[in-house]
Amino acid sequence: MSKSSRVALCAILVIVAATGGCDRSRKKQIAVIPKAVSSIFYESVHAGANAAGEEYDLDIIWNGAPSETDYSRQIQIVDSMIARHVDGLAIAASEHNALNQSLDRAAAEKIPVTIFDSGVESKNYMTFIATDNVEAGRMAARKLCSLLGGKGKIAIVLHAPGSTSTTDRENGFKEVVARDYPGVQIVAEQYSGGDRSKALGVTEDMLTANPDLNGIFASSEPCAVGASQALKSRGLAGKLKVVGFDASEGMIQDLKDGVFDALVVQDPFKMGHDAVRTLADKLAGKTPAKKIDMKAVVVTKADLETPEIHALLYPDLKRYLK
Repeated sequence: MSKSSRVALCAILVIVAATGGCDRSRKKQIAVIPKAVSSIFYESVHAGANAAGEEYDLDIIWNGAPSETDYSRQIQIVDSMIARHVDGLAIAASEHNALNQSLDRAAAEKIPVTIFDSGVESKNYMTFIATDNVEAGRMAARKLCSLLGGKGKIAIVLHAPGSTSTTDRENGFKEVVARDYPGVQIVAEQYSGGDRSKALGVTEDMLTANPDLNGIFASSEPCAVGASQALKSRGLAGKLKVVGFDASEGMIQDLKDGVFDALVVQDPFKMGHDAVRTLADKLAGKTPAKKIDMKAVVVTKADLETPEIHALLYPDLKRYLK
């Protein structure tokens, strides 16, 4: 072989190695898109997704809007990941209709999609994995009404309109109160937009308008944090029965201190892990279930030191969020 032929052959081999060879060797990319990146809940989801990425040798791309009501930004992020031709999408929908066209595009590109935490109107997804939020709301209602002895006036700090997960749990809560506790009245309910400072404000408004309030249900972590701040600022901590949803470090301390009487807790770490796992299974040729329900747990101060509750509340975030 002549010198020029050898040079040409080497050039061809370099091109092949830089194209097809790299494509075969690169990790599959899974984009995980939460409702927002500011929530403690989604930090745990992120850690769980990264844990699954390590387990299944996947490259996890984490990207989300700064606010849970920034629907247009979530659409932009999802569309950018579709254009990037990622190998799978895991999405917590901020609004149940907003992503319909994006999910149509993902289906056309044959990109498998797992919807987690909060559902969508579209049927163009592979798997929906979430807490059974209707039942979780029922659990919250039974706990709060029991704490009140079946009598009293309560308020609900609502999350945000269009959020399927929180709407489901709010509806489950109201269903049980109306059906099973005739002595309990829901006298006020206001949306917080999934924002802690707004939740503080609407809680203060409801407390002002209803000075004889006996209890509060806060349907998400931002709602619960804002409600707690309002009660503490008014010197009402421990004077009303309060059930919150989810669990951050501050909320757990408030449970210990008696600001909350109970928390209804999901498992966001497992949710993030299993959302990625379903996509790993699909890429491996398996067929994941269309719907996967996760159960919530009611946690009181007395439960905090039990091993199973301690493991649920304190996942190893530092290990997976580097």
